[in-house]
Amino acid sequence: MFKFYYICTSKHTHMKKKYFYILLIIFCTSAIQAQVSIGKNNVSNNSVSLEFGPGNKGLLLPWVNSASAVTGAVGGTIIYDTADKKIKYKKGNIWSDLSVDNTGVVDTSLQNSLPEQTSARVAIGKNAVADPTPGILVLTDTDKAMILPKVPSPHLNIINPSAGMIVYDTDNYQLAVFNGKVWSFWKP
Repeated sequence: MFKFYYICTSKHTHMKKKYFYILLIIFCTSAIQAQVSIGKNNVSNNSVSLEFGPGNKGLLLPWVNSASAVTGAVGGTIIYDTADKKIKYKKGNIWSDLSVDNTGVVDTSLQNSLPEQTSARVAIGKNAVADPTPGILVLTDTDKAMILPKVPSPHLNIINPSAGMIVYDTDNYQLAVFNGKVWSFWKP
């Protein structure tokens, strides 16, 4: 009986190793592809680095105590500045305001007591490991883009938006950002 148990355990261990290697191959293959979809099975095409699935949800931008305290930010960085309750993006050497309205409301009490993880970083793309660009979420491909969450009339359909939320309004074909109190809309 001991011998039988040993054989079964040995086969079970072999099966575990086999499944581990299969999962490792799948993970490596998906990492090579360097495309990520959240809330859906696949990205819509080869020009997409990151894409979000359907639903009345937005992307919550990183909260910072002050845009001036952000060091090393590169052009295209987007943040929610809790000091003046505005969504901002880095354009050249200056922070540009996307919120317009500064009457935003934000409760930072949940994060105030937590230590900042300065090394927190996720990079998506071909050179994700080697790319030195600072940021929490960095898309490293130069030939792919992120597709924001798509929400028709987000001011009507996102029931409880969070400060620092950003979406693409599919009804009006524009960018929508929420500062904690009001939505601001941007059309090219």
